[in-house]
Amino acid sequence: MGKKVLFSGIQPTGELHIGNYLGAIKNWVKIQSDYDSIFCVVDLHAQTIEYDQKEMPRRVQKTATVLLACGLDPERCTLFKQSYIPGHSELMWRLTTITPIGDLERMTQYKDKAQQHRDNINAGLFTYPVLMAADIMLYKAEVVPVGDDQVQHLELTREIVRRFNHRFGEVFPEPKPLLSTAPRIRGLDGKAKMSKSLNNAIGLTESPDSIRKKLASAFTDPARLRRSDPGHPEVCNIFTLHGQFSPPARCAEIAGACTAGMLGCVDCKREFADRLIAELEPIQARAAELRAKPERVQEILREGGRRCRARSERTIADVNRAMGL
Repeated sequence: MGKKVLFSGIQPTGELHIGNYLGAIKNWVKIQSDYDSIFCVVDLHAQTIEYDQKEMPRRVQKTATVLLACGLDPERCTLFKQSYIPGHSELMWRLTTITPIGDLERMTQYKDKAQQHRDNINAGLFTYPVLMAADIMLYKAEVVPVGDDQVQHLELTREIVRRFNHRFGEVFPEPKPLLSTAPRIRGLDGKAKMSKSLNNAIGLTESPDSIRKKLASAFTDPARLRRSDPGHPEVCNIFTLHGQFSPPARCAEIAGACTAGMLGCVDCKREFADRLIAELEPIQARAAELRAKPERVQEILREGGRRCRARSERTIADVNRAMGL
């Protein structure tokens, strides 16, 4: 019996950050050999907000470069660009015809995006979850790694699968979530989710000096005014990040020293900066090697696209037969 198909995608922001790394990419690298893994740079999704069309190719290239530098291996997984495959848009249209408007109106991410982009509340923002469903269903994916903020979208995908199969016959498997064990990563403001657009993120390719400067002003424990004040590591975002980059035994020591007022926030930030920079160093070195060979990254995306196009065409043929087209 073959491996189960796994699908996930990431938008080409141009600057992936440690929230992306902890919430998705690090786990992708870990599990890529366990499944028939397909990873996609979802540039069609990125069109739902205003962007510089001249910059989009660079953003896709940079995103793919960093994904490869983090450890995605084209010998063990498939990496490609979404817009290379016409089937994503084609299947999306089929699925919009069986997706109730009420289901889309309940999507919390649409409400959040509409608040952030009030001058550009377009139909793409509204139908974004249907395109996400098409991304997954096009490869008949059985497993989808998700964070808690994407569970609602995946549940909609599962409902669309059930509705399609009930009406047209069994074509798609019902994808199951592979829930992330990483905590939700807040930005350096300690409040909102880490995001480049909110200017509260640390990029995976940022220099050590830039990382240290950003962390110096990062939000920590609001109740702690002096170094000797008892700290509350359970509410400190820097301590949460320590838990992702420092050994458990050291995290326990930090928590104890912080609670006792023996470890100040400045020292805690400095230690975290050292650990973060050390983990990012080999990633940045590999990214530099790949930037020197941009044609290699393009070759990987094209080869991944060729493999996925063949798979997508088989699915579209199945869908057309089922729908009488």
